Amino acid sequence: MKDKRVLYVSSEVMPYLPETEVSSTSFFAPKAVKDNKGEIRIFMPRYGKINERRHQLHEVIRLSGMNLVVDDMDMPLIIKVASIPKERMQVYFIDNEDYFKRKATFIDKEGKLFDDNDERAIFFAKGVIETIKKLNWAPDIIHVHGWLASLLPLYVKEYYKNEPLFENSKIVTSVYNTGFEGTLNTEMIKKLRFDEINEDKIKAFETPDYQNMMKVAVQNSDGVVLGSEEISEDLKEYIEKLEVPVLKYVNPEELSAAYIDFYEGKIL
Repeated sequence: MKDKRVLYVSSEVMPYLPETEVSSTSFFAPKAVKDNKGEIRIFMPRYGKINERRHQLHEVIRLSGMNLVVDDMDMPLIIKVASIPKERMQVYFIDNEDYFKRKATFIDKEGKLFDDNDERAIFFAKGVIETIKKLNWAPDIIHVHGWLASLLPLYVKEYYKNEPLFENSKIVTSVYNTGFEGTLNTEMIKKLRFDEINEDKIKAFETPDYQNMMKVAVQNSDGVVLGSEEISEDLKEYIEKLEVPVLKYVNPEELSAAYIDFYEGKIL
């Protein structure tokens, strides 16, 4: 992986959120690349439950300040950064007062999905891409983890398809069994239409449930990783029909070597 650039885009990263399959993989995978002399960038949302003082987050003024349009609304983008202790790994946080200040990640106190999770996902995808553009950092691989990050492959391949920075980028999506019940806002497809994304590419969002979120993500990817030992039969069958390399689930202790082999042998 020497000198190769890998962008990690995740809905959860340790140690900023509790340990889950998504958050731990989003820590150990970039560490493996860094340990193998690759370059990494890690992005996640700046949820309100993240303790900024304890984790020493600070705003990056030169990257903040632009507005992103979500469904005809201008939403200010704030970029914060922190370093994971002892690892020399920086994490960039996509922030916005309306979308990420609340003291929760995906659901409210009653256990219901936030009504604007669809807009948060759109904002997160655009925010990551616009920040990478400002950094002028062309990734060789973009690896996506978690459903809130799952619109990124669609936006790279469609909305930003003429962006030279991503011309040679390969996208990998990890699929986990940690989804959500029900659907996101049923107006989601209209918000994607506002960005003039090809109708055929977003038809699945007529029912914006977890299965369809992940199907659209892997459909726009160059490789798939099974991040959980068990995933739904529906998703498994869908992935098997795609003509892309698939890394089957590996135990955490084998993760580093397996990911490096997959990147070097199947993706790059």
